[in-house]
Amino acid sequence: MMWTRLLVGFGVSGLGPRVSRDCLLRVSGAGCAGRIQQQETRQASTSEAVQKKTPLFDFHREHGGKMVEFAGWSMPSKVHGKDRVKFMESLVVADIAELKDNQGTLSLFTNEKGGIIDDLIVTRTDQGYLYVVSNAGCADKDSAHMKSRLAEFKAAGFDVDLEFLDESLIALQGPSMSGVLQQGLTDDLSKLTFMTSALATVFGVPGCRVTRCGYTGEDGVEISVPQSRVVELTEKLLAHSEVKLAGLGARDSLRLEAGLCLYGNDIDETTTPVEATLVWTIGKRRRQMKDFPGANIIVPQIKAKTARKRVGLVSSGPPVRQHTPILSPEGKVIGEVTSGCPSPCLKKNVAMGYVESAFAKNGTNIQVEVRKKAVPATVSKMPFFPTNYYSG
Repeated sequence: MMWTRLLVGFGVSGLGPRVSRDCLLRVSGAGCAGRIQQQETRQASTSEAVQKKTPLFDFHREHGGKMVEFAGWSMPSKVHGKDRVKFMESLVVADIAELKDNQGTLSLFTNEKGGIIDDLIVTRTDQGYLYVVSNAGCADKDSAHMKSRLAEFKAAGFDVDLEFLDESLIALQGPSMSGVLQQGLTDDLSKLTFMTSALATVFGVPGCRVTRCGYTGEDGVEISVPQSRVVELTEKLLAHSEVKLAGLGARDSLRLEAGLCLYGNDIDETTTPVEATLVWTIGKRRRQMKDFPGANIIVPQIKAKTARKRVGLVSSGPPVRQHTPILSPEGKVIGEVTSGCPSPCLKKNVAMGYVESAFAKNGTNIQVEVRKKAVPATVSKMPFFPTNYYSG
C-alpha cells in the first residue's frame, strides 16, 4: 500500500498517529521494495537483529525514530522467462496477462482452501520480467511458496526463473509529492499514472524503480533504490521543506482512513477474498476459468452470501482497537474489530472488522465493546476519507 499522506519505510521516525496529508516520507532498508516494507528491529543486541539492520537504521535513530519490531523483511523479486505470466497466474488471482507494459495490480496469493496467503503487487515491466513485491511479515512463507511452485514448473519443462532482490524502499506520499519529485526527474512525472512503474534516475541516483502507488490513499510513489545510495536519496528528498519523515503509527492511521487491509490484521489464511470484500482483485477471466488456487471455493462465494463480511465502522468516545468485540443492538457478539484507531483527519474513531452478513449493510447501527462497555457504532462505507490516486 504505498504513499504524500505519508512516506513509508517501516521503523522510520516516531511520528504518532496524527498526520496531515502533506508530503510525507517513509524510508526502509534492505529487501524493501514494496507496498509494505520491512521494519527495523530494536533488539540490536542479538546477532540476528544485527544482521537485519538496514542501511537506514542509524539514519532513523539520528532523526529521532523509535525502532520497533515488525516481522522481518519484505520481498521484492523478479520473475523471468517466457512462461513467467503462466507461472505467476498459478499463484495469484489477478489477470496478469491483461496487464500492459509497466502496469501493476494488487493481487492475492491464495491457498487451496480459498484463504489469503498474502497480498502483493505484480508489475509487468517492459524489461522482460514481472516485478513482484509482497509483505514484510510473509517474506519467508512467500519465498518458500514461490520456490516450491517454481520447482514444479521447471520439472514440467516450463521456461521460468525467480530472482530475489536486495534493495531499499522510499515511499513518498501526499499532495505535494509530484512537485517535489519532479525536480529530481528528467522525465515527465505526469505520464506516470496510478499503478504504473518506470526505471529512472532520481535526484542523481540511477537504477531506481519508481512506482506510482502507496498505502495511504493519497497520490504517491514508492522508489526502489540501491542500498548503497538510499541514505543519499533520502537526504536529498528531506532537503525539501515540504517533506517530513513519518513512521508506522502515521502510516497505519492513514491506511485505515483509506480502508486498506493490513495482512495479518484484516486478512489472513482464514479469510477468503469474498469475505474480505476483495473480489475486485480477481480477474474476470480468472473467475471464468477457475484456474487459481482455491477457485472452487472462492468463485461460488461471489454469487452466494458468505457468513461474514469485512465492514467499516465509525464511533465516538473511547478508541476502538484490534480484537474489540462487535455487538448487535441487543448485545450479542456478531464479530470482531481487526483494525481501529482515532482518525486524525476525520476527528472520530474509525475501524474495520468482520461481522455476520445480516449486519453488514452500510448504515446499520451496532455496538462495540470498549473497556467492557457497549459503545454505539455504525457500519460505514469505506474508504472513510476520499482517496486521491493520480489517474492522469
